[in-house]
Amino acid sequence: MSPTTAIALVCKTPAIGRGKSRLWPLLGQVRSAQLSACFIRDVAETLTALPATLSRQCYALFSPAGTEAALRELLTPGWQLIPREADDVGQVLEASLKALLEVGHDGVIFMNSDSPSLPGILIEEAINALRADGDRVVLGPSLDGGYYLIGLKRFHPALFRNMAWSTPTVFTTTCARAAQMGLPVHVLREWYDVDEAQDFHRLKAECGGQPPFPDAVVQGGPARYTRALLAAWTAAETSPPHQPSQG
Repeated sequence: MSPTTAIALVCKTPAIGRGKSRLWPLLGQVRSAQLSACFIRDVAETLTALPATLSRQCYALFSPAGTEAALRELLTPGWQLIPREADDVGQVLEASLKALLEVGHDGVIFMNSDSPSLPGILIEEAINALRADGDRVVLGPSLDGGYYLIGLKRFHPALFRNMAWSTPTVFTTTCARAAQMGLPVHVLREWYDVDEAQDFHRLKAECGGQPPFPDAVVQGGPARYTRALLAAWTAAETSPPHQPSQG
């Protein structure tokens, strides 16, 4: 049997009032939920577009349980859904890593659902890096100090325990722990998450044709659902008010 890498998207099933709360002051709850749904659609399309020769199986580590039907509407065919059984991100990643390695995957890649334009070439690089000889961790650093992707081929729970999640120290702390363990780190190119208002403005600029950040050396992915949503919002905001007919 050829090796198959597990790619697990950590996400919440979008709904009004669920998730993306840091964008509510800017966008409101309805638009934040719409945006989150487009993010998941776009990441799913990026993963589907990866070369078949890479042999991967996609999973969604999602919450809350019972929202499988709504989430499947956002995903491309072939995904397996796994409810998240813990609120702590580290516990979710640790338990999921152990389970996915035990079913025979040669490596496991966890991704967030907040980077709709993440270039597929970076995910390809992560898979190939995991399949190279020797143990290692693959990290994709994000501009906010966290990481948008982590990949492992062995069970290393210390990388997830007692981590100050959602802080600017997550990436550097993970690298430091790997160094203490003698675990080589393969670092991908930097990208960005969309969590805060400034991230949303960065996303709008990228969809408008600008580089997402000054030293970006790879082009963002299509993100066609996100682009279409932003275009629709812009059109609605700039269209003239409806004039009642005369007669």
